[in-house]
This record gives sequence, structure tokens and C-alpha cells, in this order.
Amino acid sequence: MADGRAARVTGTLVFRALVSMVLGAGLGLGVYSVSHANGTYLFAVTGGLTGVVVALGLDAYRRAGRLTEVRVTVPQLSELTFVVNNDSRQVSWQLFIESVTRVSVQPLDDDEGLLREALTSLYGLFATTRETLKAGRPSVHANSGLTVEHLAVTFLNNELRPFLTKWHPRLQAFEQSHPQRPEQEWPGAADCRTDLRRVQANVRQYVLAFAKLAGVKDAQAMIEGSRIHP
Repeated sequence: MADGRAARVTGTLVFRALVSMVLGAGLGLGVYSVSHANGTYLFAVTGGLTGVVVALGLDAYRRAGRLTEVRVTVPQLSELTFVVNNDSRQVSWQLFIESVTRVSVQPLDDDEGLLREALTSLYGLFATTRETLKAGRPSVHANSGLTVEHLAVTFLNNELRPFLTKWHPRLQAFEQSHPQRPEQEWPGAADCRTDLRRVQANVRQYVLAFAKLAGVKDAQAMIEGSRIHP
């Protein structure tokens, strides 16, 4: 049995060697023919090679622009269908990375961190998300689904904007009126932290949605293992 297996392996190697020899010889003859070609034959060969390159380029372009449907669940919107291509996946990836490394998705206990730092971080996330959308091209609209821009704008207007509009002026007023007092003495601190935890829970779902649109496979693990950067 071992001899038979060895014979099959040897036969396969010989066959591959012969095929490689034939292909190599054909390639050599083709290169020689092209290098000595002139007139009509040279134009035909050049045109054929150009056609192959153009065809491969068009295929790569179509693949890059191909739309794929992705279903995600986000707060207050239930399950929705989004359409993504390579460009929108890149935008989703940028938004995911910007969000996952901030306090926006990290728990902040009553005796941890500062609300000022949390609000500043969320302001930074709001600005970065808006700038990311402004810097990119609008996604190709498709009747079958929504775009990453729709998800990002909903994220800003439904979650970040209401929270920041409510709590930033109140905390700022306390800081200006009592510059020497610690934040813990602010009467609204406990309510603000409670609201922050609610927003964080919702934001987390948006971040996971960005990850799904971007094609991230281990988003949950990345969130759990990420460090807080205000």
C-alpha cells in the first residue's frame, strides 16, 4: 500500500512538472513572439493585453462599489436594513474606532471618573462623527435599505445631542458659580450619571451597529477590552 501511495505521489509530481514545462515553454514563446513582433501583429497583441487590464480594472471597480445588505438593530429604530459598499464600510470602521475608545461605551461608576471628562469626551465624539461624515462622499442611495450616514446622523440627533444639550449647560453653570467646589458637590451629579449610563447603553448598540456595517467580527471583545480615552 505504501508503494502504491509513493507511486501516485511520484506520478503527480511528474505530471505537475510536465505541465509546468509546457506552460513555461508557451510563455517563453509568447514573450519571444511579442519582443519580435511588428506591424499589425504587435498592435493586436498590445490591444489584447490592454483589454485584459481594463477588464480586470472594471471588475475590481465593480467589486468595490458592490452594495451589500446588512441588518442591524439600534435603539428606538428596531431592526433595519442598511446597504454598504467598501466606502461606507470604511466610514463605519472609522466611527466604530472613534466610539469604542471613548467613555461613550465604557461604564462609569458613581465613584469613578469625572462627569466633566465624560461630557467633553462625548462632545469630541459628536464633532469627530460630524467631521467624518463631512469629509466623505455620500453613500450610493438604494431603495432596498438605509445608509451609514443615516445611522450616524440618527446617533447624533437621538442620543448625543439631547444628552449634551441637557447636561452641559447645567454642569457649566455649577462650575462657573462655584469654581472652588468639587464636582461631587454638584446637586445634579447623581441624576447626570444615571442619564449617562442610559445613554451609554444606547450608544453601545449604535457602536455595535457600526461594527457590523464595517464587517468587524470581534466587536464585543474589542469593546470589553478597550481603554477609556476622554
